[in-house]
Amino acid sequence: MMNFSIIIPVFNEELNLRRLVDEIFLSLADYQNKFELILVNDASTDNSLIEIQNLKTIHHKIIITINNKENLGQSFSLIEGIQKSSYKTIVTLDGDGQNNPKDIPVLLNKYFSNNKISLVGGIRIKRKDNLIKKVSSKLANSLRKYILKDDCVDTGCSLKVFDKDIFMKFPFFDGIHRFLPALFKGYGKETFFINVDHRHRIHGHSNYGTFYRLFRGIKDLTKVIKIIKEFKSNRA
Repeated sequence: MMNFSIIIPVFNEELNLRRLVDEIFLSLADYQNKFELILVNDASTDNSLIEIQNLKTIHHKIIITINNKENLGQSFSLIEGIQKSSYKTIVTLDGDGQNNPKDIPVLLNKYFSNNKISLVGGIRIKRKDNLIKKVSSKLANSLRKYILKDDCVDTGCSLKVFDKDIFMKFPFFDGIHRFLPALFKGYGKETFFINVDHRHRIHGHSNYGTFYRLFRGIKDLTKVIKIIKEFKSNRA
């Protein structure tokens, strides 16, 4: 079955949402009635929730809203959406519009063409971010790839397609969304990566990260190593 759920965490993205959602439905015209779109409003302080409600009047049968009463972060918002999703295949992307929805069918085609693949991730080959963000991301990716051997040069790209059932087996921690390639591979599952477009942010600013994300990611490395080690130990 080629049905899938798209999960998008949203925090203060009122000016980016309409364009992003319109692009998603345009890019997925060949998948009509095969997907649902779940927007998780992570306690936005702007008019993101109002904009989501406006979009629901246009695509009311497909858009589902989860509204956090307090800001829980990207990982918690993702797992909320995944837990409430209807389908086994999950697509994730950011709410800022930097991921290009036209790449979603490319990842889906690869994912559905090979039932041995459990995760297909995007690789942002020409990132449109500021220098600090690019440098911190490159350092974090290099360290993570060296230690975890996950074969992924850009685990921070939010555009991914993966198996919900496998994801739900992972012990949850805040920051898990940055380590999905390593966790899938650590659980013995095949992954695949595809170069994707990356665009300048038109409105607003990054809500999660830079060097804080780098240092937090280094700390989370130990959690991922432990999770994978325990999984392999239990299988032995």
